[in-house]
Amino acid sequence: MPSNSHFTSKQNAFSDLSCIACENKNCLINRNLQTFLDPDFTKNKSTLKCKKGQQFIMEGAPVNGLFFILKGTVKVIRTGINGREQIVRFAKEGEIIGHRGFGTEEYYSIGAVALKDSVLCYFSKESLQNVLLQNSKMAYEMMLFYANELNRSENKVKSISQMTVRERVIDTLLYIHRKFGDLRGFLNLPLSRREYADYAGTTEEQVIRVFSALKKENLIIAQGKKIGIPDLQSLKREISEHNYFLDT
Repeated sequence: MPSNSHFTSKQNAFSDLSCIACENKNCLINRNLQTFLDPDFTKNKSTLKCKKGQQFIMEGAPVNGLFFILKGTVKVIRTGINGREQIVRFAKEGEIIGHRGFGTEEYYSIGAVALKDSVLCYFSKESLQNVLLQNSKMAYEMMLFYANELNRSENKVKSISQMTVRERVIDTLLYIHRKFGDLRGFLNLPLSRREYADYAGTTEEQVIRVFSALKKENLIIAQGKKIGIPDLQSLKREISEHNYFLDT
């Protein structure tokens, strides 16, 4: 059990969810099951349940391992200027959480909060490092993962520095659409106006103003937290010069 988690013994009730029985083909561990030299590697994981709104990685806590999302959705956060929360990214099933400090730092530079009830597979840093030293295919896939993450981070910095507030909010809407898709006409990840602001690098008041303008222009529809995009191509054209498709 990771020492920096907020799980109780009752919440650690998913030990029967083995990697062999897992159907999550997006998971790095699942894709490499047949290549592990140590057949007991996956038996040493912890499978943890996290309730909606629960923070399971605290910024500044010791890095003891990595989390792989089996089910659910997570936001990755860090503390910005004046202690304000910044959302670094959103993660879904099959993605890795906590990798920024893996192998290079002693403490997490980010925090992580479940946006929905989630199930997380946790592997210790030591066991993962041993597998990566033995398994060239998995080490190569991990390298590609870090390269893609670096590319996304650089694109995020570029968008914040070159886009207007309106463009950043639109970019955020399109990012959520690409990553999570639609559910009955609305983005399949309901977020608060504050969370949109924390990801777009602006204020809640600015997000409300932009949403109001976009609604008047029939570029979005809104019902509480639910946001729909009735004309995706028109919204894409708003930021086409910034290559919106680079961040997925």
